[in-house]
Amino acid sequence: MPELPEVETVRRGLADLLPGQAVVRATVFDSPKSFPNSPTDVQQFLYGAHVTAVRRRAKVLMIDLDTRYSLVIHLKMTGQLIFRGANSFAGGHPSDSLIGDLPDRSTRVQVDFTDGSRLFFNDQRKFGWMKLMPTDEIENLPFMQKVGPEPLDKKTEAGDFIKRIRRRQNSMIKPAFLDQSVIAGVGNIYADEALWAAKIHPQTRVKNVSDDQLEDLFNELRQILQLSIDQGGSTDKNYVDAEGRRGNYLSFAHVFRREGQPCHRHPDQEIVKMKVSGRGTHICPVCQVEAK
Repeated sequence: MPELPEVETVRRGLADLLPGQAVVRATVFDSPKSFPNSPTDVQQFLYGAHVTAVRRRAKVLMIDLDTRYSLVIHLKMTGQLIFRGANSFAGGHPSDSLIGDLPDRSTRVQVDFTDGSRLFFNDQRKFGWMKLMPTDEIENLPFMQKVGPEPLDKKTEAGDFIKRIRRRQNSMIKPAFLDQSVIAGVGNIYADEALWAAKIHPQTRVKNVSDDQLEDLFNELRQILQLSIDQGGSTDKNYVDAEGRRGNYLSFAHVFRREGQPCHRHPDQEIVKMKVSGRGTHICPVCQVEAK
């Protein structure tokens, strides 16, 4: 599933291209669940509307319109957003659809603009969606009510993170870290990387992790997320081929998908892959010792 850096990369790419564009039509291909909107709302609030901004909250994207409605988009596991026009942009799940002719068999929605450019919402597994709704009602969505603070927001401090994760004292640190009500947008890749950086074993109970360690974990997370955003996320739009080979960030990850390779801090120790709460998890057994 795309994580915060991947979704932020998509937001930045579209924010450079969409504002000012006027919508002509939206074509839905074969999957009504991908575009669960009434024809009346689409006709009244989408057609003819101009894009005013592209925003993100956690892993959710919002394309704001001058009709005071927004297209709220969740890419889920295999979603992509691809803009084709005088300038082009593609981001999301790595597959050849990012660079191939569109629409293709993964295309669920095509949005046409007055200048002839188009925005494609692709989704191989059909779990993602694009919902049209009043902009001022987005904050009332159940997900938005529960999601935690943005880790890269300057207003978010380590103390906010510590207070929230302490509510899960008896949980193992990794699943607590992945809880979107604790901190927004963290997924498997960046949880593994931040835990390694902070030298915390993913199975350590929250109650056995000190506040200093949690502060270190929060600060490491911020640095890793920013690094990944600077590199275009872990599925860089400029480095995707038909086999789905991934881009810049994973090429210098410290633990994620590096099982059997030397630890960057302890070259004599190989990275190990294990299961934590059903999630594939990567650790260095020397760097990360479970505290009990």
